[in-house]
Amino acid sequence: MTPRIAAPYKLAPEAIKALMALEASFKTTTLEHALKELVKLRASQINGCAFCIHMHASDARAHGETELRLYMLNAWRESPLYTPRERAALAWTEALTRIAETGAPDADYAPVAEAFSEAEQVQLTLLVGAINLWNRLAVSMRYQHPLEMAHAAA
Repeated sequence: MTPRIAAPYKLAPEAIKALMALEASFKTTTLEHALKELVKLRASQINGCAFCIHMHASDARAHGETELRLYMLNAWRESPLYTPRERAALAWTEALTRIAETGAPDADYAPVAEAFSEAEQVQLTLLVGAINLWNRLAVSMRYQHPLEMAHAAA
């Protein structure tokens, strides 16, 4: 797979600056770092964004996330490894990532309203929107995730 545009960030610097400012705002939220990484990773899995999957799995590991929780994320509904708050966030992530299909149903919103303050609900929704935008940029421009030399394909 060949990247389509070598440096899209240089071609839309103001837009990227705005998106980076949005990302920076997530550091000041009351949303837990682990939850934010799970949300980013799950949306990236749904969107098939290898670049973002690599980035967020690596970041989650660096902040102490367990391998088992990362492996099981694709099947979080069937696994007892996730808290009720994480489950609410993951269901909301899936609903918003697939919004054309789901319409953000009340059944997915109710657990979010129960587990998160109103401010956190907005922050979570913006987080999901932001990762979906990053996924669309990376997938459409064919970003490639880093390869470890020992595992690189010939």
